[in-house]
Amino acid sequence: MSDASQPRHPQGSPVWDPSHQGTGPSGSGGLSRGPHTGDGLAAGGATFAGVLMLVNGVLAILQGIAAIAEDDVYGRIGDYVYKINLTGWGWILLIVGVVSAAAGWGVLKGAAWARVTGIVLASVSLVLQFLFLPYAPIWSIVLIAIDVFVIWALAVYRPTAP
Repeated sequence: MSDASQPRHPQGSPVWDPSHQGTGPSGSGGLSRGPHTGDGLAAGGATFAGVLMLVNGVLAILQGIAAIAEDDVYGRIGDYVYKINLTGWGWILLIVGVVSAAAGWGVLKGAAWARVTGIVLASVSLVLQFLFLPYAPIWSIVLIAIDVFVIWALAVYRPTAP
């Protein structure tokens, strides 16, 4: 691409010149591009989804431990259609949290298995948070929104071949 075809700033310098960034067509310029070599929103979204999965997994582990250790941490509700013992919920959240944290770490490392596992786990987490709504409604709604984002980000991201 010639210098004349580059859009120019009022001061005369190119608005974007990839040659000095190490990301241009001439190569990486010695910089590592990390596990996500795609560009744009999908690559950033996949990285952010990995971080969210890792953090969400740790929080689910803590939520599960709280439900296992003390049944009275969460308020008791009356007749709920999806009734389950809070200790049972605690174990479910603990197991899903551990696997989600591991998959989040895998997504950050760029593992293909972690993307597929992440989509499945975010889907399971979404359903579990829906079932957990009576115990922690605001928290469950926030996590449902995060799970929807994680599913989207991991589904649309297509890494380029090495």
